[in-house]
Amino acid sequence: MASSWTGRRVRLRAIEPDDWTAFARFADDDGRGGGRLELPRSAESYRAWAKEQAVAECDDDRFRLAVETMATGELVGTVGSHRTGSRSGWFEFDVTIGADHRRKGYAAEALVLLLRFMFAERRYHKCLAAVLAHNEASLALTRRLGFTEEGRLREHVFFAGRHHDLVMMGMLANEFDQRHAMSEP
Repeated sequence: MASSWTGRRVRLRAIEPDDWTAFARFADDDGRGGGRLELPRSAESYRAWAKEQAVAECDDDRFRLAVETMATGELVGTVGSHRTGSRSGWFEFDVTIGADHRRKGYAAEALVLLLRFMFAERRYHKCLAAVLAHNEASLALTRRLGFTEEGRLREHVFFAGRHHDLVMMGMLANEFDQRHAMSEP
């Protein structure tokens, strides 16, 4: 492996302005984004968002990276840290993989690369994931990576005409190290 941002299946990289077409396609894949239904967006709004992401500074360890395949270099999704509690040492992640690219191990490998960076390089102690209770694929992914269910916020999120439970999953740095070894390149 040539880089801390490269795995066997994926490479994490900065978002480029030309990535906007892939992000628009991902939104068309799943208008709900796993949860609430989003309003349609214009091509120009995707262009502006990708351009903004391409020049964004890392703000308090909150960032988003593109996930591309090692085999073809195709952009297949994003991964990032979207909330942090630097004083207490926790962060939350999000990962999105386009519908045509799911169930190929891309999300798992991208998350391991992100977690290794946040635990080993940024000294975070805990990672949190908020997963909708009906999202069995995401719950299975987090469990497979070593996350533990820490609680459930009952009827916490409203969409599609009803309230849904939100499952809080967590992993400590030492738990990650036992499963995935922080020192692996």
